[in-house]
Amino acid sequence: MPELPEVEVVRRGLERWVAGRTVADVEVLHPRAVRRHLAGGDDFAARLKGHRIGVAQRRGKYLWLPLADTDASVLGHLGMSGQLLVQPQDTPDEKHLRIRVRFQDEAGTELRFVDQRTFGGLSLHDNTPDGLPDVIAHIARDPLDPDFDDEAFFAALRLRRTTVKRALLDQSLISGVGNIYADEALWRARLHYDRPTATLNRPKAAELLGHARDVMNEALAVGGTSFDSLYVNVNGESGYFERSLDAYGREGEPCRRCGTPMRRRAWMNRSSYFCPKCQRAPRSAS
Repeated sequence: MPELPEVEVVRRGLERWVAGRTVADVEVLHPRAVRRHLAGGDDFAARLKGHRIGVAQRRGKYLWLPLADTDASVLGHLGMSGQLLVQPQDTPDEKHLRIRVRFQDEAGTELRFVDQRTFGGLSLHDNTPDGLPDVIAHIARDPLDPDFDDEAFFAALRLRRTTVKRALLDQSLISGVGNIYADEALWRARLHYDRPTATLNRPKAAELLGHARDVMNEALAVGGTSFDSLYVNVNGESGYFERSLDAYGREGEPCRRCGTPMRRRAWMNRSSYFCPKCQRAPRSAS
């Protein structure tokens, strides 16, 4: 699934190519693409028509387009394979095109939501006073947010009876860090994924948070991480950060720090990649 850097790359593209444009027409081509909009596809299309799109926003892995003249926003769920593409109007339809948004201008481009696996979709929601779609009001700020509270994060870590990777993926504590970048930050911090958070002192927690920021900023600089053709930016281009990964996906390869073969362990229906020498397991972890 796309993580914070990938979603931010898409957000920047939407800010450049879609912000300020007025919706002329919306086509919903597959009902699953608007299943989170409970009133259905016709209502979704009718409520967008004639409204101006504001500057795309993001919190963690959540992306939304405010309707500048209303108190509502279009929330984008990219899911496993969702893509928001800005395409010339005469470009042939993608095989898995689900929603098309046309605009009232002469720019000659349209916004398309393409989703092979139909796990993602678009939906319209009322905004909170802070400008967030109400369904994501509980999501914490992400570490690249200038208003992220480092001290509150450190305090919460010490109080949580959990392990460090679970904490990094807890969207109510810190948003935007997914499985890939959690493994990368933990490798850089030399922390095992099952290390209890209560054992982290403030300097070590600050180091981990710094590495999470660094790895996501580095991924942003090269367009995110693309393991296949499913994650692309709004122009259909892939990111290249997978070439720089130090932990994720490197089972059996030598650790870039000490040369020990990297390991993979099943973890919460996912995988965790780590160096058994640099990231020693706590005694209770296998």
